[in-house]
Amino acid sequence: MNQSPWVLVTGGAKRLGREFCLAFARADWNVVCHFNTSDTEALQTQNMVHGLGKTCVLMKQDLSAADAHTHLLDQCVSQTGQLPQCIVNNASVFSMDDAASSSAAVLQMHFQTNTVLPLLLANALALRAKTAPHHAKHLCVIHVLDQKVHNLNPDYFSYTVSKLALERSVALQAQALAPGVRVCGLSPGLSYLSGDQTQDNFDQASKVNLLQRQIQTVDIARTAVFMAENEALTGCTIQADNGQHLVPLARDVMFAINPQGGA
Repeated sequence: MNQSPWVLVTGGAKRLGREFCLAFARADWNVVCHFNTSDTEALQTQNMVHGLGKTCVLMKQDLSAADAHTHLLDQCVSQTGQLPQCIVNNASVFSMDDAASSSAAVLQMHFQTNTVLPLLLANALALRAKTAPHHAKHLCVIHVLDQKVHNLNPDYFSYTVSKLALERSVALQAQALAPGVRVCGLSPGLSYLSGDQTQDNFDQASKVNLLQRQIQTVDIARTAVFMAENEALTGCTIQADNGQHLVPLARDVMFAINPQGGA
């Protein structure tokens, strides 16, 4: 293994997770790409990182397990020989509901992956850094949020509540884990088709922002690298969304364009 730092990206096999993996590789980081069911996509991501001249280790883990955060760090250390210098908590559960249709089970499903796992993983990194200081320097955790937490509407109720909780935890956890670990938030805007959204709907909705153009996912991913490498940043959240959070809508943007969202 070479001496480049390691980043752990949860949900790194595809979509924005893959972009994070590639952006860090371009910036001379080695990558631990976590995935759950996307085996084929994970192998593709690994090959792409290798093509950039960096090492990529694949790590399969169901994040709904109560001790998933412990297993993730155990595997990282066993496969790379060190703690990750940065963790990008990108993995997310995203299912449609509203306040009337939400349930305890749906809320708990979202909270486990979107809130509990990221917080416990960051806490565990900080604890292990104290016992292995020779492996721990300039550590950073980036919680991937959503522009929606700065621009509320009632759609995707359980998802939004779970992301709101994580967003409110950024500054709190930065205080709790300082000075050993920096904690930052990153709020992307609409970047990919969601659910049964049509391409036409996406093409229109992706331009509902101040810059009136689709967000480039590579720019979102490069923001994560900037946060990981800028040691002055902690307890803050950056909105990488072309100003989407400054365009308030009564409903989620896909429904604002077309009430049916998809067809």
